[in-house]
Amino acid sequence: MPQPLRTIAFTRLEQLLSRPIEDVQDFPARREARARLQRSRAGRALFGTPDPGVETFERTVRIDGRLRRVLVHRPHAGTDLPAVLNLHGGGWVQGHPEQSAWFASRVAARTGAVVVSPEYRLAPEEPFPAAVEDSWSALEWLADEGASLDADPTRLAVMGDSAGGGLAATVALLARDAGGPALRAQILLYPGVEAYDRWPSEDEHARAAVLTSRNMRAFVRFYLGEEYGTTDWRASPIRHVDHRGLPPTLVVVAGRDPLADNGRRYAERLGSQGVHVRLEEFGDAVHGFASLPGVQPRARAAVRVAADFLGQHL
Repeated sequence: MPQPLRTIAFTRLEQLLSRPIEDVQDFPARREARARLQRSRAGRALFGTPDPGVETFERTVRIDGRLRRVLVHRPHAGTDLPAVLNLHGGGWVQGHPEQSAWFASRVAARTGAVVVSPEYRLAPEEPFPAAVEDSWSALEWLADEGASLDADPTRLAVMGDSAGGGLAATVALLARDAGGPALRAQILLYPGVEAYDRWPSEDEHARAAVLTSRNMRAFVRFYLGEEYGTTDWRASPIRHVDHRGLPPTLVVVAGRDPLADNGRRYAERLGSQGVHVRLEEFGDAVHGFASLPGVQPRARAAVRVAADFLGQHL
């Protein structure tokens, strides 16, 4: 299927103007520039804005002894609502809760769930396992304190895109291994679940829009830092020896994405070990499409798929 003209235009512009992550030296400046872009008129056209059908607000909370910022998308009415912990992407190096606000808020609007998007520490300043630890602590906080957001701690799910999808998968495994918090579902959007192995989609889409093979490799090296080469499964959740007992899982794959085989193989691994898995492929989509509604029309279909899955299990 041919790409929409707006996607082609965005791809060419992005390749001309965006400095590859592997060439970045000043990461705080890079993050601030990306945040300014998203706040701009052009950025709002690309990334969208929160759904007006829910209340979106920021809160600073104490999680694991540290003050942390969370972005909350909550229906205007109701109590004892299901809750979803949403972990943003950005290669563990960049990104912030606002970049997935368009998608997360629409999931909240369609499901009636409270969707909570926390900040987590970013590499290279705070390398692995900082992001894992923060994501896990955020889930524990939501289970313990969700009532303050009108959430029911017994109806929990995790969701994440790209690096956040890998973190969501890791958190689900940690929760299962710890005996809780109990999760009813996990939503993994084009997740990064393998740090080292090179699979065919990476070569097929090595120079794709938004994410290239070189970008992928650089993100992993920045994320792992001195731990590069670690066999700790938390860096590659697909390497956990046992995936049995995980909650029902939706894996969304972008067809024109070097990470496509990460999602496909993780879905296959979970299914082979008895986990209920639904794999949804968007063959004409590029990496990150669910957070780019102004570039990829299929973002709206991804919202429907994710919301329908959560509706079945929450």
